[in-house]
Amino acid sequence: MSTLIRNVLAADSTGEQLCDILIDGGSILSVGPGLKVHADRTVDGSGLAALPGLFDMHVHFRDPGQTRKEDLHTGCAAAIAGGVTGVLCMPNTTPPMDNPEQIAELLSRAKAEPVDVHQTGCLTVGLQGERLADYAAMKAAGVTALSDDGRPVPTAALMEAALIGAKAVGLPVVSHCEDLKIIDGGIINKGKVSEALGVKGMDRRSEDSVTERDLSLALKTGAQLHICHVSTRGAIDAVRRAKAAGGDVTCETAPHYFLLTEELLLKRDADYRMNPPLRTEDDRQAVIEGILDGTVDCIITDHAPHTAEEKADFEKAPNGVVGLETSLAATLTALYHTGKCTLPQIVRLMSANPRKILHLPARTIAPGQPADLILVDLNEQWTVDPEKLHSKSHNTVFKGMTFRGRVRTVLVGGRICFEAED
Repeated sequence: MSTLIRNVLAADSTGEQLCDILIDGGSILSVGPGLKVHADRTVDGSGLAALPGLFDMHVHFRDPGQTRKEDLHTGCAAAIAGGVTGVLCMPNTTPPMDNPEQIAELLSRAKAEPVDVHQTGCLTVGLQGERLADYAAMKAAGVTALSDDGRPVPTAALMEAALIGAKAVGLPVVSHCEDLKIIDGGIINKGKVSEALGVKGMDRRSEDSVTERDLSLALKTGAQLHICHVSTRGAIDAVRRAKAAGGDVTCETAPHYFLLTEELLLKRDADYRMNPPLRTEDDRQAVIEGILDGTVDCIITDHAPHTAEEKADFEKAPNGVVGLETSLAATLTALYHTGKCTLPQIVRLMSANPRKILHLPARTIAPGQPADLILVDLNEQWTVDPEKLHSKSHNTVFKGMTFRGRVRTVLVGGRICFEAED
C-alpha cells in the first residue's frame, strides 16, 4: 500500500523542508513540495514534523533472565511509543551476553519486532573483569559492539587488551566508566544532598578517573571507544581533550543529565536514582555545553527497568530509570524549544550519530531510503503518567513533568506500527 504524507516538515541530519513524502513498498519514493502523485492512503502532515526513526544505543531490555522487569517485546513496544526504531541492548543480562548461541537466539527473536534490535557482547567473560571474551565468535553471531556495561573493566592492562582485541575484529568498545573502589557503596552524587540525607555518596572522581584512563588507552591503541552516559564536567572535558588529540572517541549523555539535578533526591524516592547519578547544576550546564559544541555525540536513555517492589526502598533499591518513551519529548523541551538546537541537530544526536558510531547504514528522508519515519507534533504538551507507559516497569525520573513535543505516529517499512491515543 502506498502512502502520501502531505504538507509535513521533514527534518533529517542534512536539513529540513516543508514538503510531501511518498512511500511505497517500504521505501521512500519521492520527497518534495506539492507532489502530483496518487497514493492508496493520504496522511495530513500539517503541523507535524517527520523525522527518521530514532536510534538509542544504550538500553537494557532485561532479556534473558530478568523478564519480570522488561522483555524483548515490551522493550520494543516502549521504544516504538517513543519514536525509537533502533536500539543497542547492553549485555548485563542473566546470563551475560558472552555466548554466541545465546546472542544469535536473541537476535533471531528480535526479527519479529518492529524495532531494529542490536546487541552488545561482553568485553570480559561473564562481565567478571578477569579474562577477555571471544570477540570474533560474538561478532560472527551478530554483535554490533562490545561492552561490560553495568561494571567497569577493572584494570588498565585488561582494558588495553580489550581495546586491542576489539580493534582487531572491527568492533567499537562501549565503556561504562566507574571506579568501584571510589564508589564504595555510594548511592547518589556525593555532595550537599548526600550529606543532608545522611547517605553515602558517589564521588565524581569515580567517573572522571576511569574516563581519563580509557580515553588515554584509546589514544594509545588507536581503537574506537565510546564513553557511556557522561554526567560530570570532568568527563565532558576529558572527552573534549581526547577528540582534540585525534582519538577515535565519542560519548553519549541522557536527558536526565541535562534536565535535572541532585536536589530531586531530597524526596527520598528511588525513582530518581540511577548510575551515574544526577549531579550538580554546574555539571548539568557542562553537559549542555558539551552537546552544543559537539563533544557529546549522542543522546541515549540508558533505559533501565526495575519493578515497583525493587524501587520501594530508597537506600536499597537498584539504580536505573526507564526513558525510551520520554527521550524525544524531553530533548525537544530542553533543547529545541529553548532555541539551543535545531531539528537537524537533534536528529544527528538521536538518530544519525548513533548509527554512524555503530557502522550502520545512515537514515535520511530521501528517495530510496527505508520508510522508517516518525511523525511528531512539536508543540503538543503532555504530562508523563508512569501508568500509561508501555514498559513493564514505570520507574521514570520524569513522572509528573510536562513536556512539549509528542510522537503521534511511527512507520516502520512504510507500515504504521504506532499511533498515539488522544
